[in-house]
Order: sequence, then structure tokens, then C-alpha cells
Amino acid sequence: MSASDWTAASTWRMAAERSRAAMRSAALVAPVTALEFVGREYLLTGGGPVLSVFSLHFLSGQCASLSVLQNYRIHGIRAEPRGTPGGTTLAVFGGKGLRLVRVTDGGRGLQPAGPLVELQDWVLDVLWFGAGPYALLGVALAHNTVLLLEADSRRIISVSSCQEVCLLYSALLIGSSWTDAVLVGGTVFNHLVLWRPGGRSQPEAAAVERRLLGHSGVIFSLAYLPEAGRLASASDDRSVRVWAVGVLGGGGACGELVQSCLWVLYGHQARVFCVKLTQGGVFSAGEDGACLRWEWDGNGKVGRSFKGHRSGGVRALAVSEEGAWLSTGGADGGVRLWRLGGGDDDKERQEGGGVIDLGFRGQGSPKVLRLVGGQSGGVLVCTDLGGMYLWVGHGWSQVWQGGPEFRSYCVMEVVCVREGVCVCAVGNLGGTVCVFPLSNPSSGVELKAGVGKVHSMQWVWPGRDCDALLLVSGVEGRVYRWHVSVGEEGVGIRVQPLRPFMLPPCQKRWLTAAATLRHTAGRMWLCGDRRGSLLLYGEEAGPGAEPASALEPVCILFGLHGKQGVTSVCERGRVCYSTGRDGCVRELVVSHGNALVEQRVHRAARGLEWLERVVFLQEEDATSPSSDARLALVGFRSVCFVVWDAIKHETLLSVPCGGGHRSWGYAPLTASQHHSQTHCIGGGALAFIKQGAVFVHYTPSPAGSVTMATGHMLREGLHGRGIGCVCRLGNLGQWEVLATGGDDTNVSVLAVQAETGVVRVLSVVTDHLSSVRTLAALPLEADGGGDDSSFSCLLFSAGGRAQLQGYRLRIGWDGEATCQVTQVISHRLDQRWEKQKNRHKTVKMDPETRYMSMGVVHAGKDRVVLALACSDGAVRMFGVCESAGVADPLWESFHHQRCVLSVARLSLQDPSGERCVLGFTAATDGVVCVWDWTAAVEGGSCDGPCFALPVHQSGINSLVVWEEPGDECEDGRLLSLASGGDDGQLAVLLIKVQFPRQQTGGGGLSLQLLSQWTEPLAHSAPLTALRVIGPSLLVSSSPDQRVCVWSVCVSASTLQRRGTMFTHTADVAGLEAWPVEGGGTRVAVCGQGVELLTITDGEKKEDEERIRVLSPVLS
Repeated sequence: MSASDWTAASTWRMAAERSRAAMRSAALVAPVTALEFVGREYLLTGGGPVLSVFSLHFLSGQCASLSVLQNYRIHGIRAEPRGTPGGTTLAVFGGKGLRLVRVTDGGRGLQPAGPLVELQDWVLDVLWFGAGPYALLGVALAHNTVLLLEADSRRIISVSSCQEVCLLYSALLIGSSWTDAVLVGGTVFNHLVLWRPGGRSQPEAAAVERRLLGHSGVIFSLAYLPEAGRLASASDDRSVRVWAVGVLGGGGACGELVQSCLWVLYGHQARVFCVKLTQGGVFSAGEDGACLRWEWDGNGKVGRSFKGHRSGGVRALAVSEEGAWLSTGGADGGVRLWRLGGGDDDKERQEGGGVIDLGFRGQGSPKVLRLVGGQSGGVLVCTDLGGMYLWVGHGWSQVWQGGPEFRSYCVMEVVCVREGVCVCAVGNLGGTVCVFPLSNPSSGVELKAGVGKVHSMQWVWPGRDCDALLLVSGVEGRVYRWHVSVGEEGVGIRVQPLRPFMLPPCQKRWLTAAATLRHTAGRMWLCGDRRGSLLLYGEEAGPGAEPASALEPVCILFGLHGKQGVTSVCERGRVCYSTGRDGCVRELVVSHGNALVEQRVHRAARGLEWLERVVFLQEEDATSPSSDARLALVGFRSVCFVVWDAIKHETLLSVPCGGGHRSWGYAPLTASQHHSQTHCIGGGALAFIKQGAVFVHYTPSPAGSVTMATGHMLREGLHGRGIGCVCRLGNLGQWEVLATGGDDTNVSVLAVQAETGVVRVLSVVTDHLSSVRTLAALPLEADGGGDDSSFSCLLFSAGGRAQLQGYRLRIGWDGEATCQVTQVISHRLDQRWEKQKNRHKTVKMDPETRYMSMGVVHAGKDRVVLALACSDGAVRMFGVCESAGVADPLWESFHHQRCVLSVARLSLQDPSGERCVLGFTAATDGVVCVWDWTAAVEGGSCDGPCFALPVHQSGINSLVVWEEPGDECEDGRLLSLASGGDDGQLAVLLIKVQFPRQQTGGGGLSLQLLSQWTEPLAHSAPLTALRVIGPSLLVSSSPDQRVCVWSVCVSASTLQRRGTMFTHTADVAGLEAWPVEGGGTRVAVCGQGVELLTITDGEKKEDEERIRVLSPVLS
């Protein structure tokens, strides 16, 4: 390096040192690792270093939050035994940190009550001795040692260690004073040891007084119930053990001499992380996501199961002292609350599941069942003897008796057209249909639907102040229709025939669902048949005389829902929804040419193959018909009736009824009967026939919504498993909109408010078969002339099973953020092979091929070109056409011959003004290749890379490239390429791109490496993500949980670290960065959770006081 270069480098280093980057956390979603109830007033939660307060009286949201442990994760919260009128003091601990925090303003405020105390060992438990200014703290450490601290001064008074020096996985301090305290520790050898840390005058180590054996795995959690003398332990061996230990602490010291195991409780499907003991039973929670309550008087029987978290399991559990509340915290970052309650009604509902036998007393066996008048109405049953009986709460009464032709077989449907006015239709094997009001069956009419069997009937009621329409499927695919009106007093039926429909030829030729469409030109009908086809019919408005010819469908989507049939169709806004027994929900629109266009198809939930219908959780807003509807799905999973929240991906209701093949009816609470923030949509009434009896299941009213199967959601969770990628979609006022993809195969759209740290889940897409590894977004021009209240973008996701998905997202604001998702493309590499005939004779591509990285190479008006790095050693390019809904392969190369990990692109302009597209790829061998993709983007060829250079010793996880400013080259450009790899190294290359001279003709691009420099120990773990955040500024992340900002000096060929921040997201896998209006940069880091950081220029201010306490024993 020349003298001028040394001078430039020195000057640059001095400027970089003066201009440090300050980073702070703006929002965090991390696994919830600590929960604690404080009286009957509020619930405390710990996620990462953040302590939050939720009021039990107002379940609408978080009251206060405070970051208290800096770089440590909260693992326990212990409240002072007797709070003062000014508030309650908490001991919050985790890792090697301990801090006192004050809860003020009735739970609406948090403030530090002292500095952060850092010990030399992991803190496993803390116990208060006394209260007030002279309170003491017992601190159990991981190496079987206990400290006694003064709460106010944090001064160590005493240190006590055990003779058995071993590592503890869990510890529990019990006692009211230091002299009679007992420590129960779960050792690394799967033993429980009990010893007394205090009450000795000599400084020697204490002996183990009791030892409990039985677990075959490490012990994660301990709980003690002094009233019963019971100790519980939760273990890695999937069991919970309850021990009879007697009185611990005080005069009882370490309990009874002979301590036995009372119960060994097996019920969890994975490791058990938490256990609590109450007078009501044993509560345990674990990695399987379930919280189980074991009854004391049931000899270890599971009394109730609480579920509601996503994958990843439950990490924290709390039960209030009086046993009225239960709370769970999940690895997904969510917090749920259940009211355990009490009383005979709640006990009966829990034990009996809310199922009541109505005691049917009519003649014959019930065969067909329908609900009348919604949740508060009755149950209508038709028997095999042709009798019809109604149950309205006080008993059964016969309302109608059919003739012999209605015995053994009948089809029945009922509709309520007005308050208290319900009309019933009954069909038989001979084509006869009887229509009558339930209040006056004698005033009915008899209709004829051809000659032969009535296969099915549907009532279509457009809405309030409208008459009903009856559709009856007869033989040979003919669907007869009548316009039915009822008198004001429910007396008298007027029927007018309409032109019938004709179904397309198929084996199972009858109608299963029908709906009228309001938002189309002319009167249109959307129907579904037993063959799984969706049919669109058109007719003139108003009834007319019955003509001889039938209406043919104007559009047919044959077999769309498979051979099991369509179960429901409906319209919401301008979007049509259909469900089927293929387990899919399809969203469609009617085009201007009266054609059905499928917008999106997604599978509801694994195991939920029989979908019956959709239920909307909010009233339809006529002012914003295009907003994305929040809906629940009604169907069957095995023998259970299930109501499933499609947005939050959780079960709202599950009732074992025997399966969907039996006759049943369900009436949910309407939107006016429940609050949109509760889960009472899982309420309502379910009636079904089982083994010749009629049962009804009632679920709680809105006042008891927190007693539902999934509890009340205090904080919404995310993926639960690891999040592999994050992508910014845009900005909506104060909300940053992000997309994340995880190992749970889901893509989530989030809205994050940086000022408050609030995170909202707008939509969850579940179309992937395997994990989502990479995302790419492309903003679209505003449709309405730059409306700030909404924006649109294209989102592409790719991952396992070589699957590529594309969506058009419309993010809007209508009182709250909304997201409308429209599927654009769905592509898998092995789709073509699966459709081939005699495919068993051909070679199938590797089913384990994964897309590792993706980038948008070209964005045109009618086509988007994507480049993907593949695990099978290929680099592939696809052309995506949104209007056609296809992804066409344009080009591929197997040059790397090994797993390709990352891909990037850069568009340059040559001296003649022509655009040149460069591609950059890197694989597991640490080699970076540069390609000329200019011809490949247009469908041409690209023989091989223009440039290849080994940069890292192992795989390269991230590539970023940018063009250097200035005109250093007359016929070329300078570009910089930065890469991060598994070796923890950060490398920067300066490359000169030489364009071919036009006068010489021919030739291609030539690339020359001008300089290369590296930072060998940029991170102490693999560098997983790298982004450009400004001129010569980079930000990097790694599983070492550090986010680093780097300044690049090209002229001096040096790298300078400008700032480092610890992130509370473990297993960091992805990174996204973008500039903020007004200066600064925001960075989203994902892994085991998501954290949003803000980067600004200037020194970070130390606003945290910290004390390091060195234990004499451990120093």
C-alpha cells in the first residue's frame, strides 16, 4: 500500500471511530419463558429481557412493559410476599442476571427498583425472606449453591454450598426464613436432592438429606404444595411424578424420612417443561403444546386438556393462588389465559364436555336433524316413520306426520325467513316435496320434482325482508326451483316455479350447495354438486313461468373439489368462497365475461379433511368490500366436530360426535352476539344424532369466552418453530409490514409498530408442504393514484419440496390493518412428472430438493423473472406471468455441482445505454460465480459463469452487491461484492466490469478482480445474513446473536466495525434492512422469534445501571 493509501486508510479509520452506529430494540417477539400471577389483579410475563403486565380485569391488551435484564432472558418472576400500597416489588431473574422491579399505578406501570445484578452462575430460583426495607433474597444457583442477599443493597450476606457438587437443571427454594429454608434440586444425574442451605454455624458444605430417584431424564421444573405435603417434578422423560414428602422447611426441615412416589403421570407426547400444584390438581405443560390438568381424586387421570399455541410447545405455566386463572406462554411468543372458575355448572361443562342427551321420545328412530332458529331455537328431527318432532327447551312435540311414502327415506331442510317464522321442506323417493310453516303445518303445499328420488334440497335465503328460494335435485341432473313466500302471521304458503337448472353429466348428479350472487351484472347463481364441480348460472331477475327447457351453466369448473363433493358456497363482498370434503377452501371471483376465476386455494389444517362451511368472524363492511375476510372453518377431524380459526390457526371448538356422515346441525353465535376480540365464534349450539339418540352441545356465552378450549389470547403468537426468512413489504403509516417464513411451513404477514413494539398478525398462508426458506417481494404501483391508506405488492415464497408460491397482497387500513391475499402462482418441480403417464418408468427428480435463496432478476409489466438457488446444485430461472397464473422455467445450470446457497443480481447500464443483468451465486464449496443473465432473462442461453473465485473455506450463506459511485472506468463499471459464510468470515471483493466495445463486435463481458479483503472473525458462528444499509455500510447477523454494522472503505481495502448489538432472537437465520424516513435504518432479525432494531448514528447511551457480584465460592 502506498503512502497516500496509508494516509487515506488512517483518515477513514479515525472518521469511522468518531461516527459509531447506535442500535436499540424497537419490537420483540420471543418465546415466553416466565409467567406469574400477582394476586387477582394482573399477570406478569417474561419474553427475552422484557417484562410485561396484563390486567385480569381488562383483557384487551398489554398494560405496560419494560426491558429489565439487558442481554439475559427472563426465566422467573417472584413477587414480594406482602406488597405495599405503593405497589409490589418483583425479583426478576434469568441467565446470570437478577433485578428488582416495582409494579406501580395498579399494574399499569413498571419501573426499576435497583440496578441489574450480575452473578457468576446461572440463577435457577429466588425466594423472598420477609418484606419491606429489610427483606432478604435467597438465590439458588446452577452449581448447587445458594446465596443470601440483602434486597435493597444487593450485598451478599451468606453463601452456602452442597457437598454434592453437581450441575442442576432446576431448583426450588422452600421456607419462610433463611434458617429453615430447604433447596430441592434436579441434578444432571436425573436425581432430586434435598438439603438445607441455612442454619449452620460452620462454613462447611451441607450434606444431602433426602434423595428421590425414578426419573430417566433431566428434571426441568419443580413445584411444591405445602397444604398437602406434595412435591411434583417434570422431566425430559415425558413424565410428571408426584412425591409424598411431607412438610418442607420450618420445623419439618427436609420432610419425612421415607419419601415415596405417589403417581407417575404419562400423558404428554414430548418433553414436559413446566409443572404446578394447586388444590384443584396437577397442571403440566410441555413441548407437545398441551397443558394437562390431572385430578387429585382421579388416580392420575387427565381431567382437562388446554391447547391453543402453535408448534414449538409451551415454555411457561402459571396458576393463580385461588385457582381461578390458568395462563400458558408458548415458544411462538403467545400468551393465553383460561378461567378455571368453579361452581357446578362449570364443572359439569368441563366433565361432560357440554354434551346433553335430549331424551328423544318420538315414534321411530331419528334419521334427519336440523337446527331451527339459531342457537336459541330448537331441534327439528325427522324419523324413519315419517314423523317430525320439535324440541324447544322444555320437551319434544310432534309437528307433522308424513304418509307411508315418507317412511324409511326422506330429505328435510328448514329455513327461518323472519323472527319466529320457519318453513320446512320434506322430499321422498317419489319426487314429492311438502313445504309448510312449522307454526301451521296444515297450511302447507305439495310440490312435484319430477318422477323419482329427491336426492337433495337447498334453501337459499338472500337476507332480511326477502323471500326464500327452494332448490330440489331430482333425477337425471334436473334441479327444480320455486320462489316461496309466507304470510305475515306465518300462515299460508305461496309458491311460484322458476326455470330449473341442469347439472352437467356425471355419476353423482345432484346439487349440494347453492347461493345467489349480489355483486354481479344480472342475477347469477353459484352452485356446487356432489361430483365436486362449481357451476355458474345466469337468469333474469324476478320469477317467471316454468318453461320446458332448463338453464345450462355458463361456467363449469369440473371436479374442482374432488370426487367427495362441494359442501358449501357463499359470497362475501365480491369474493366467493367454496368448501369441500377435499379439505380445501377456495376463493373465486366472477369476471366480466361471467367466468369463475380461482384466486386462492389453501388447505385449512392438517387432518381437517372434511370442511362443511365457512363462518365469518366479523360483519361485512359494505364500504370496503375488498378487505380480507376473517373467517372460521366448520368441519370434521376424524370423529370430532371442529371449528377452526383460519387466521390464527387454532381450534376454537372440538366436540367428539362420531363424524360428519351422521345428521347434524350447527348454529354459531352471530357477529352481533359476540365481540370481535373474543373466541365466542366457537360457541353456539351443535346438535347431532348418535346411536339413535339426539344430543346437543352448548358452549359458553360471550361473558365466559375465556373458558373456551383455546382460552383468551392476551398476546398473539407467531410461528413457534424457527423463522428462516423475513422480508419487508412496505409501510402503512406507523406500521411496518413484514412477511416471515418458518419451519412450520407457514408464511405470516405482520404489522409492527416500532414506537410501541406492538405486533399484529394480518394473515397466515399455509400452502407450503415443507419449510419456507426464502422470500422475495416486489412493490406494485398504487391503483388509486397513490393512496397512503393502502398498498399492493407481489410476494414470492420458496422452500422445501422445490415449491414456489406467489401471491398478490393488498395491505390496507380500515380502523385496523388488513391484508387481502390472492394466489398468483403455485409451482413444484415434480408436478410435470406427477402428471405423466407411465411415470413409474421415468426417473423422478429428487423429492428433497429445496430452494435455498431467491431474487427478483427482472420486473416487467407482464412478467417477473426470478432466480433461485437449489440444493440439487442447480441455479434456476423462472418467468412468472400473473395474468396467466403460471411460472415457466427459462434457464437452469448445474455448474456448481453442489448445493447452491445464495443468489443475488445487479443491473448495470453499458456506455450505449443497454441494460446488462449480472447474476451472482455461491455454493457450499465457498466459490462465488458471476453470470451474464442478460440473454437468459429474455429466454436465451447462458453457457457458463464469466468469473469464479474461491472466497470462503465453506458454504456462503449470503451475498450482497452494489455499484460503486463515480466514473472511474471509461468503458466499464466498478462494483463491490460482500459475502458471509459458515466460517464466520466477512469478505469484500472489488470487481471491474468491462463491457465489449461496439466497434470491435462480438465478445462478452470481462471481469477483473481489483482487490479482496476479509474480516476473518466477523462473527463467532456462521454468518447467516448480510444486507447493505447505506453507502459503504453493511449489517450482518449470526447465530452468535450479534448484529454488527460495518463500514467499507474501497480505496483503503479495509473493513471497520461501527457497532454491535446483542439480539434476543436465538438461532438467527434471516435479516432484512431498510431506511427510515428522517434518517436511520430499521433491521428485522428472525430466528427463534423476530426482533426489530433501529440503527442511528451516534454513541449508544448507557441507560442501564449494572452491578457485578462476585461470589466468594465461585470466584
